[in-house]
Amino acid sequence: MKLPFNKISVVGLGYIGLPTAAILASRGIEVIGIDVDQHAVDTINRGEIHIVEPDLDAIVHAVVTTEKLRATTVPEKADAFLIAVPTPFIGDHEPDISYIKAAADSIAPLLDKGNLVVLESTSPVGTTDQISRWLSTLRPDLKFPHQNAEKADIQIAYCPERVLPGHIIKELTQNDRVIGGMTHLCAKRAENLYKLFVEGKCIITTSNTAEMCKLTENAFRDVNIAFANELSLICEKLKINVWELISLANLHPRVNILQPGPGVGGHCIAVDPWFIVNSAPSESNLIRAAREINDGKPKYIINQVIQYSENIDTPRIAFFGMTFKPNIDDFRESPSLEIVQAVSNKLIDVEILVVEPYAINLDMLNNSTNTNLVELDEAIEKANILVMLVDHDIFHEVSSEKFIGKKIIDSRGCWTSTPGNILL
Repeated sequence: MKLPFNKISVVGLGYIGLPTAAILASRGIEVIGIDVDQHAVDTINRGEIHIVEPDLDAIVHAVVTTEKLRATTVPEKADAFLIAVPTPFIGDHEPDISYIKAAADSIAPLLDKGNLVVLESTSPVGTTDQISRWLSTLRPDLKFPHQNAEKADIQIAYCPERVLPGHIIKELTQNDRVIGGMTHLCAKRAENLYKLFVEGKCIITTSNTAEMCKLTENAFRDVNIAFANELSLICEKLKINVWELISLANLHPRVNILQPGPGVGGHCIAVDPWFIVNSAPSESNLIRAAREINDGKPKYIINQVIQYSENIDTPRIAFFGMTFKPNIDDFRESPSLEIVQAVSNKLIDVEILVVEPYAINLDMLNNSTNTNLVELDEAIEKANILVMLVDHDIFHEVSSEKFIGKKIIDSRGCWTSTPGNILL
């Protein structure tokens, strides 16, 4: 069977780009992975991975061994180019699409008539159209969708990732995908690419709608988490167990409250709602309020820890978890990391212990001379203030007998979710 694409280039080999490249290569397609990080490139070319994601290592090893996947820092010609680079924000929560522009600039000289360019990075509405304009400036010899619509030489589309870290391999293939084309032909061409590995539905729409869809999905979750976080503050004041409360409320057939935590982290939910606020500041009051509630939760926990330490003669504080969510090695936009950093800076004379099974050192903390990375048992034994931030699976296995005489601040309900316990 003749494949619709013989060679695909994936620009950006991070948490989304590398799994996507590996899955495509596992379908027998030649895939070139592009990344500016030489270490990542070298690691992949050895058949290894530079990130933690279940089952990804075996797939990468297999496709590198069969020479279906190769990584490089220098872009090469291909039939299709997938862009999966970071989109952080700068300044006052303004979207930073400079990485996308750099990716577009790098592939522009390589484009040939009939090529497909797909943006996967979470982006402000209008970014896909902007790529078309950038490329047309660099390649005036070619026709692009914003100029020539269905008669364009290059097809451009947007297809956002919607996967859960720790389950990326499964969800890349099984989840439905929203494919937004700058034209119908662009969308159909991109659909042909994703049908190579997506078992779920591929739903076609416009690029602007697809961009807004991705932002909407994450903003919805952010608002729901903000509601849960606000409930946790109210329940603490009223001496109610918030975990029991939410479990009871969720028995209602049309209620599904998410769980509170130390804030919201990661490269999506903590960032993407600001893209909507930036695009429509006067109309996005609820979305802005949710972001402010979730951004304020780390400050609340920091104040709690400091207050506890002031009431103990020789406080020793142990923090449990610093990644942005359980059972992964991703520290991006982690509120837990923010909390540990702030407390270590404010309480410079206090011994601080950190338990983080996905860290080999504490280099992500700046100038924290009073903070040490230790094992679980040592932290529980030595510390008199225990702060649960990220409920990795190993933390659920701790016996409640070990908490006797300890002060506990549990932001995840890992140790205090049992009805009758008081969330401190």
